[in-house]
Parts: sequence; structure tokens; C-alpha cells
Amino acid sequence: MIGAHGLRGSSFEETINFTNQVYMQHGLAVIQKIPTPITPIEVSNSEHIITKAYFGEKSTVDYIGVVQGLAVCFDAKETNYKNFPLKNIHSHQLKFMADFTAQDGIAFLLINFKTFSQVFFLPYQKLKIHYDVAQANNRKSIPYADFDQNFVVKKSAGYPVHYLEAINTWLQQ
Repeated sequence: MIGAHGLRGSSFEETINFTNQVYMQHGLAVIQKIPTPITPIEVSNSEHIITKAYFGEKSTVDYIGVVQGLAVCFDAKETNYKNFPLKNIHSHQLKFMADFTAQDGIAFLLINFKTFSQVFFLPYQKLKIHYDVAQANNRKSIPYADFDQNFVVKKSAGYPVHYLEAINTWLQQ
């Protein structure tokens, strides 16, 4: 695990980035990683390298794009626990996902449970239910057991995080 707080889950994101490249090469989707906005404080004049910066405005989600005509946005999350801590979701992300789905887009989380070596697709609508129940019952996480096994994201030939299958399963419900 990388020590910097802002880089947690970056190897998971690299795997998603690779999957997205393969999706694009095969004409299945165009998904872009949204960079986190930063404001430089100090720049090395000789090398034009930012040496100090702070995170600027709150970002929305990690990824946004289109899958065969469907607008999608999602965030990649990772946990070492047997639950998914709700502190990993920020209110501005929930609002963005709510607004996105209100426009008929598909918003979701990809959650990597490192303990179980499983990635789950969690659509915003189910996330919102879990979030509201947890808030009402003063819970701070979603237990692993509450995740739907129908939405385990599997590896497939050439696709290390083949989340398009999970989107398809969600749409067929």
C-alpha cells in the first residue's frame, strides 16, 4: 500500500485503467479517469515540477464515460476490512451520483474487498439504501455479507475488472 493518503487504492485504479483501455480498443466503452484537482503552491523553476500542492475543489467521482450509448460514472474504492466503511464515501460524491442517475445515467461504486479478493459492483440506488439504513441505525459500514453475490465483478479473458457484465446484470433486473 502506498503511504500517501490520497493514493490509496491506486493499484486497483491502475487495473481499472487497463480494463478501460481494453474496453476502448474493443469498441465497448469510452471511460476516462477524472484527475483530482490540485492547486500548486511551489514549482521547481528549473524542471517545471510541482513540489508542493494542495487538493483544490472537491472532485466528483473517479471515472466518467459512455458504455454503448449509456452514460456511466463510478468511483473505485478499496477496503482491507470485512466491511465497507461509509467514511470512504463523501456527501458530494453521493450528491453527484444522485444527480447523474436523475439524468438517466448509471452511477456506481467498484469496491475491492482485498480480504476476500473480490470486487463488487454497487449501483448508486443500492448504495443509497445501504447508506440510509446505516445512518438510521448509527452504523458506520456495510458488512461484506450485505453485498449481492450476483454483482461480483469477475476477471475475464483480457479484462481484469470486467465490470460491464455487472452493469448488464443490473440493467436486466
